[in-house]
Amino acid sequence: MKATTEYLADNIVAIASGAGYAGVGVIRVSGANLTAVIAGLIRKDELKPRLAYYVDFYAAANEILDSGLVLFFRGPKSFTGEDVLEIQGHGSPVVLNMLLKRCLELGCRMAEAGEFTKRAY
Repeated sequence: MKATTEYLADNIVAIASGAGYAGVGVIRVSGANLTAVIAGLIRKDELKPRLAYYVDFYAAANEILDSGLVLFFRGPKSFTGEDVLEIQGHGSPVVLNMLLKRCLELGCRMAEAGEFTKRAY
């Protein structure tokens, strides 16, 4: 296992909405540097904090996985105190799992239970 300081430096990701089907599903990403995630997933260089953007979500092969909203919160003015990206896509478990997998490909790791809250304190 990594040392605590290294472990907390990782970008983490998790599905934040409830299990099952819904109109909208939410994935949350938190970390010290989300540049690679933002560039790889939505093909934008920069997001202004606290604004909603309607975007396409891209796979590695440049195909569109889904479209939806993203909101960026720059640390320390976020729940975790780190940079946070909230991804709001269609609520199908299949779509959410594709978006989650893409975040993992871009260097995030799965958040442990309660880890977003742990980082907040």
